[in-house]
Amino acid sequence: MRPIYLDHNATTPLLPGVWDAMRPLMEQTYGNPSSAHAIGRKARQALEDAREKIAVLLGAQPDEVTFTSGATEANNLAVFGLQRQPNPPTPFPKKEGGARTGVSSPPSFLGKGVGGLGCLCVASLLEHPCVIEPLRHLESLGVPVEWLPVNTRGVIEWRASAGNADLVCVMLANHETGAVQPVSDIALSLPKNARLHCDAVQAVGKLAVSFRELGATTLTASAHKFGGPKGVGVLLTKRGTHLSPRVFGGHQQSGRRPGTEPVSLAVGMAAALELAVRNLDKNRTQLESLRLRFWNALERECAPVVLNGPEIGAPDVVPTTFNVSFLGCRADLLLMALDLAGIACSTGSACSSGSLLPSPVLRAMSVSDEVLRSALRFSFSPSQSVEEIDEAAARIAHCVRTLRAG
Repeated sequence: MRPIYLDHNATTPLLPGVWDAMRPLMEQTYGNPSSAHAIGRKARQALEDAREKIAVLLGAQPDEVTFTSGATEANNLAVFGLQRQPNPPTPFPKKEGGARTGVSSPPSFLGKGVGGLGCLCVASLLEHPCVIEPLRHLESLGVPVEWLPVNTRGVIEWRASAGNADLVCVMLANHETGAVQPVSDIALSLPKNARLHCDAVQAVGKLAVSFRELGATTLTASAHKFGGPKGVGVLLTKRGTHLSPRVFGGHQQSGRRPGTEPVSLAVGMAAALELAVRNLDKNRTQLESLRLRFWNALERECAPVVLNGPEIGAPDVVPTTFNVSFLGCRADLLLMALDLAGIACSTGSACSSGSLLPSPVLRAMSVSDEVLRSALRFSFSPSQSVEEIDEAAARIAHCVRTLRAG
């Protein structure tokens, strides 16, 4: 039975043109971009060309682009790095001969907020685990975090009181439901000294994204979500923003993320993003058609089913994403049945602890227990055909009927 992949929010296959762009940087121009010799200089040029291309495509400046290993590192760097400067470590007393044994403790977040400034963070439980877990860590160390409510469509409910926050974290498109969040409206409502971090991982390459127009302080993206290579992402940081590094040991990338830059991966990310942006309108039309066709087939063959998130055809949804509950079926059992039937999908984020657990996003949306425990996420690619979507719906319907009958 031919497998059908409906888990593109977890990762996407590498586009052929992307590999063609990357290969010379792995076989020929393979120098360290920090080296002064000719091969190193060629690698540096390729790296900076990729940086400039990504900046243009995302409405940023080249010096605002920091390459990372992916979204998890980029989001952690933003959440921790945007905190006010932590207190410096206190050295141990010198031993005889002038040597130090180390430091008494690492930079600490303990006390009244970070660095004693009483910082307030604001977010919602819609965020991806790689944003929520850093915030939970700060919360455990005494930094106040306000968790905002979410409506039944999966959109954050902004409160005027949250405008007093020092750091606000709002994703652009949700990884579970595809719901687009009002990032630019929130940015306009914040005071000048507040910082806004936007996880745009599920939006970049699927929606038109302009860092400047969004008004965010920082923004993250990951290449493997839009046909690029795994192992590379970017953090965009607004000019003039102080961002404390989390890693030390090099001068690279203005010290924000030291270490040898992965030139071939950066070039691959730029190539994939260029292809995605070039085809945005065409891809969206194709995806909206596939999403509607898929939903109509499930309603016809699998009722009762519940759509989680914005309604079909809504403008504030990324059409790659589709979350549906099959009432009367346990999601974990259905997921395994679908796997045996050659359908790849998920119960939630691939980075959630316990990938078979009910979605924390749907829990935040206050859906019923029956809806929560029967929900699956399907995510599409514009390269998929109508025939493939029809076949997927038929296999899903068969598995649903079998589980309900058993």
